[in-house]
Amino acid sequence: MGTPLLRFSARPVRRGVLRTLGAALLAGALLAGGPAGAAYATDVADATPTASAPSSAPSAAQLPPDGDQVASPPGANDWSCRPTAAHPEPVVLVHGTFANRYENWLALAPLLKSKGYCVFALDYGMVPGITSSGSGLLLPIGGLGPADESAAQLGRFVDLVRAATGAAKVDIVGHSQGGMLPNYYLKFLGGAAKVGKVIGLAPSNHGTTLDGITNLVPYFPGVADLIYTACKACRDQVVDSAFNRRMATLPDTVPGVRYTVISTVYDEVVTPYRTQFLSGPNVDNVVLQDHCPVTLAEHVAIAFAPTALHLVTNALDPAHATPVFCG
Repeated sequence: MGTPLLRFSARPVRRGVLRTLGAALLAGALLAGGPAGAAYATDVADATPTASAPSSAPSAAQLPPDGDQVASPPGANDWSCRPTAAHPEPVVLVHGTFANRYENWLALAPLLKSKGYCVFALDYGMVPGITSSGSGLLLPIGGLGPADESAAQLGRFVDLVRAATGAAKVDIVGHSQGGMLPNYYLKFLGGAAKVGKVIGLAPSNHGTTLDGITNLVPYFPGVADLIYTACKACRDQVVDSAFNRRMATLPDTVPGVRYTVISTVYDEVVTPYRTQFLSGPNVDNVVLQDHCPVTLAEHVAIAFAPTALHLVTNALDPAHATPVFCG
């Protein structure tokens, strides 16, 4: 699923997410450090709901249908960036449900940029008129459209990144639905030859029961219809949905791709949390609390938790992995 930040959602939920994001931004700035921290502060101050693309960026006609509806997070979408020998594969960041690229990747994008990666982030699955203020800005949110269509948007974005950078493959880091969509792209849309690594933060790989809430849907059909009309991806991510039944027709993984799943025992959105794990070769299923027993990071905060971000950077560059500290 993703970040529950609907504009018409309850104010207490929004305030809780704001507190989470506030702490998360501080963690991201500390992790990025040095010049990246300064760049982060400047970019946040200058952020606006509409991004201005560099001259070397793809044209509006080339971008996925949602285009550049939301400002890029700090460090992302420099279309003039060229991968280095140390980091030959650009990193594509994929946000979750009820989220957008700016809010979801305020911590990770500048961190990866400070480490020398070419970083790109897309918006997908937008529904007009639905916005959030999770970061203090009124921004469109996405991840709402049918999951198979969103996976196709991801595929087109990957092709744009490869064309702009000259890279044969990209690595993908996704949160929640954004951690699951790459699997569909790899399995059914020809993405396997274009991706080296897939790293999912709390990914909805096998659907969710939302702590059992989805089991109540048959008893409240009007409410379910309202939610699923606005968010077709929500229906797709329910356990045993038609989308998940199709996903299950093929193995969890495809040959040649390295997978990392990073989960938290406190996930209240993609439940049970162990359903996030993948089976197959070249898979690392990691539980955040195995590295930091005291962390209370849940589904939203895992995208900003320092321990989780350290696990991401280790998974992207395992040859230079460093000991993971609790934070």
